[in-house]
Amino acid sequence: MTKPAQKPRARDLGLPFPGTPGPLNAITDVPWVTVGLCTLTDPARKMRTGVTAILPRPGNEPRPVWAGHFALNGNGEMTGTHWIDDAGYFIGPVMITNTHGVGAVHLGATRWMIDRYAAFFRDRHAWAMPVVAETYDGVLNDINALHVQPEHALAALEALSGGPVAEGSTGGGNGMIAYEFKGGTGTSSRRVEIGETYTVAALVQANHGIRPWLTVLGRPVGQLMPEGAFYSAETGSIIVILATDAPLSALSLRHLAKRAAIGIGRGGTPGGNNSGDIFLAFSTANDGPMPQAAGPVLSRQELNPERIDPLYLAAVEAVEEAVVNALVAGEDAPTVKPEGLTCRAIDTARLAALFR
Repeated sequence: MTKPAQKPRARDLGLPFPGTPGPLNAITDVPWVTVGLCTLTDPARKMRTGVTAILPRPGNEPRPVWAGHFALNGNGEMTGTHWIDDAGYFIGPVMITNTHGVGAVHLGATRWMIDRYAAFFRDRHAWAMPVVAETYDGVLNDINALHVQPEHALAALEALSGGPVAEGSTGGGNGMIAYEFKGGTGTSSRRVEIGETYTVAALVQANHGIRPWLTVLGRPVGQLMPEGAFYSAETGSIIVILATDAPLSALSLRHLAKRAAIGIGRGGTPGGNNSGDIFLAFSTANDGPMPQAAGPVLSRQELNPERIDPLYLAAVEAVEEAVVNALVAGEDAPTVKPEGLTCRAIDTARLAALFR
């Protein structure tokens, strides 16, 4: 994995986010979850893009990962969700890249799944439907040059590891803009007690919003920092991946995914018409064989939905903080369409001063 950025994260700046994070305050606080990043930057080629990979479980045998998905606004793509909606699970990795890289990343992820789960694909009539999501990075990256190729998806998957996750201009978030500041990859986690301790964590690819909307913990930051804004309307999107080790049904995971909408809404976005706001929630609990290889009756644990509200709150808080972590990790980047402008990183000193 790319070495984590050294810039202070939002909590390090003194921003008083609620809730109790895990030790890394990252999606990798959820047991088994790993993240890999392939970051592609070449100013001579007008290239600023990449691929992010998230693997819910290790191993060389496919296992169903129980999941639910929700789209607040559908001007975007997340493959594999039709089957998630019907079956309640997926297998393999979750990938995030730019809009025109979906096909290449899907091909690379499929190749990785065929190789990783070799016996499964050799011995059965098996099919791969990896989850690949996107946001548009055509302001900072020559997206029509199709820089992202299948080998970059493989590179992100080969880089999978636990530990801290590098934020900001990393992986698929490399060319992204949020609230007209440099955006990108952000993550955060929360620990909750519901009979026992569970973790809920978010990873976002933040590429959404316009400056006047930006609100951080109730402060109108976008209105207080208007300098450098250059959009007349929203043109971006946000992907949110929620992970938990709580044993949730597919229906409860869909409900959890819906709460990402509240999390991004705390940052000020209304989910604009041109924005693809698409969310996926998965659980690493209830590990077991593929349903095709199981008996006629399946047994799984399921958290009582009447006790689930702390998980909903944790998801909202983690998403809210993950977006701000993406912002504070940003670095100035030149635009390529139109050329000649600079997308500025948020002024972290001014941001921190608002909360002293």
